[in-house]
Amino acid sequence: MGAAQLVRSLSFEEYLALEEKARRKHELVDGVLYAMAGASELHNLIAGNVFFRLRQQAQGKPCRVFMSDMKLRVDAFTSYYPDVMVVCEPDQADYYKERPCLVVEVMSRSTEATDRREKLAKYRQIPSLRAYVLVDSLSRRVEAYYREGPNWLYLDVVGTGSVPIPCPEMHLSLDEVYEGLDVPLERPKDES
Repeated sequence: MGAAQLVRSLSFEEYLALEEKARRKHELVDGVLYAMAGASELHNLIAGNVFFRLRQQAQGKPCRVFMSDMKLRVDAFTSYYPDVMVVCEPDQADYYKERPCLVVEVMSRSTEATDRREKLAKYRQIPSLRAYVLVDSLSRRVEAYYREGPNWLYLDVVGTGSVPIPCPEMHLSLDEVYEGLDVPLERPKDES
């Protein structure tokens, strides 16, 4: 067996330099690089539906809507690639954003635990963030966390209905999220 090695944490600036030359995308979590796997067709179609509706509503407003190739700098040692992100405050960096008002993650079997725990905790530290929306890819379910002063409110919509989106101001229906897709109302019984 080899000897254990200590790995030095990467700063965000070091991460940016590495990512510029990398052949595949990585997220930076507390100074450690994690390679990203590709997403499924369903995951991409759901994210595309959400992006399309948000982009339509953002036209003519100061908000910009980004898909999964734009980095979100959370702090000096953490950066993610959210599935969809809305930025309404001036944010001049070309390869990353720091002040989103909305972040949307589409959950799959492999990302759900990270999206629910790690990313929820990290994203809630972003002062500009007004909502974090989790879209289930295994059933028609959208969960949302909304900043209300120092607190966060939780909303869970299953089957039909809509979730309020604070920026751009709108309601996003589950029919729009899952438009053209065969996603069951409930998760299959063997799923948690």
